Amino acid sequence: MYQYLQRTHSFTMPGSIMSIDHLSDSSESKGPEMTDLPSFAEGGSDVFRKTQISASQLPQSLETRLNELYDENITAKILRAARTCFENNSSLAVYPEYVPQSGPDAGKYYCREADFWTCGFFPGSIYSLIERYIKFPQSTSIKNDKDIVLKELQKLGEVWSEPIHKMGLRTDTHDMSFIIQPSMRPRWELFHDERALSTIITAAESLYSRYNRTLGAIRSWDQLTQNGVNITSMDEDFLVIIDSMCNLDLLYYAAAHTGKTEFSTAATTHAHKLLRAHLRHETGKFSCRDGYDGPLFSTVHVTNFDPRTGDLKETRTGQGYAKDSTWARGQAWGILGYAQTFQWTGHQEFLTASRGLAEYFLLRLKNSPSCVEQMRKSNRAGDDKLSNLTCGRFVPLWDWDAPIDETNPLRDSSAGVIAANGMLILAQSLFSLGEYTQGQRYLDSALLIVEDTLAFSLAQKSSISIEKSQVSVRDVLSDTSFDAILKNATANFNAQDHRRYWDHGLVYGDYYLIEFGNRLLRMGLV
Repeated sequence: MYQYLQRTHSFTMPGSIMSIDHLSDSSESKGPEMTDLPSFAEGGSDVFRKTQISASQLPQSLETRLNELYDENITAKILRAARTCFENNSSLAVYPEYVPQSGPDAGKYYCREADFWTCGFFPGSIYSLIERYIKFPQSTSIKNDKDIVLKELQKLGEVWSEPIHKMGLRTDTHDMSFIIQPSMRPRWELFHDERALSTIITAAESLYSRYNRTLGAIRSWDQLTQNGVNITSMDEDFLVIIDSMCNLDLLYYAAAHTGKTEFSTAATTHAHKLLRAHLRHETGKFSCRDGYDGPLFSTVHVTNFDPRTGDLKETRTGQGYAKDSTWARGQAWGILGYAQTFQWTGHQEFLTASRGLAEYFLLRLKNSPSCVEQMRKSNRAGDDKLSNLTCGRFVPLWDWDAPIDETNPLRDSSAGVIAANGMLILAQSLFSLGEYTQGQRYLDSALLIVEDTLAFSLAQKSSISIEKSQVSVRDVLSDTSFDAILKNATANFNAQDHRRYWDHGLVYGDYYLIEFGNRLLRMGLV
């Protein structure tokens, strides 16, 4: 049995304007009880006795409530960004990263150097749409000329993914799954592109080279430098972050294709190591949630080990508020990473970890202060009590233990959609185990998070027009262009970091939103 880190949430964060104990508990929360929400499925959990579910078995309102996931706006945004970010960048020295919501460059993608860890998500978004147009053409709102749009996506996908091949050789980063898989896996699975599979395997070799057998973990960062922090020794320090759980999928995938069990063994050992080092077993006010009797976990972002002995030296945060706080996106990476790892291994402890992380995430959403809610700008016909006049309750704060500006709470919409993807995987896993009620619990929660995110954070829309086989994109409203699909993401708000940027569109927030829509299609839910 693992001895998880334990805490009671009785601390006051340094420099904080409030103690964690002063946040509202379950009895004070003004948000809806998520355990009381009606099921999305007709007939209760019996409908989930098959992992493939017909949309006809679900209320029509599900498609209506999530229709923005398949609106032509999604394709339009990706097409325009693919074109405009390519202008004066034909060598693809930079890749889209974030879209400011204010300032002189508001609404336009800021592009980051091509070797930055986020480079794989934009071509990944293109290929997620390509998968949708090929495998699920009925899901797109573009009724005519789908082939013309698909050809344009394929052309741009090849342009943006081609430089990713050389990234497979990199041994200076652990982010190989984030960089490689979003585009290369669809290229292999949709088009049987042998070169793409070769790049995946090469990238797995590169990631495996960072594995330390003494420690039983893969090195995440080579250094961490912030104000007052200077961890740079490769001999005395070994930095591991919770985000690394989402890069294990690459090792499992490559192992399955090659039979190289050393890849999967390293991945599983790494996942076990993080159970002990990065998961904090909650024992205080956030230690239980109605309808779930397992442990709840929050997460440490960064750990530093002695690579010679394997001993834990210290814990820190890179992008969160403080080392003892819970950075929302780190929690989301943990949910998704452990859900994926359970799917590959079937080890119960990984399912327990992902569920405990998800339950904590949902509890903190529910117990966020009432200032996170705002009035909707509009109310769609057919909305029920799940889509009432307010929104924002389920768009997470950037760090749940950070001080809150009640007039404009800082969010991270990307954390919500990443967590929602993990919860869909949890739902699939539990359905396959015959635990239909618990599977539905995470399906309902995932859908609620994404629905609320669309209501709160969906940016100004764009549309597509096709004339003489030429695809063009225009803004639905003039002078309101915004390159990203979602707003309200926060890449880094750590006060000690040298580069802080927040409240913007974010390339991986959009990628995981598109992927969420695809996961629903693969499950047969829409």
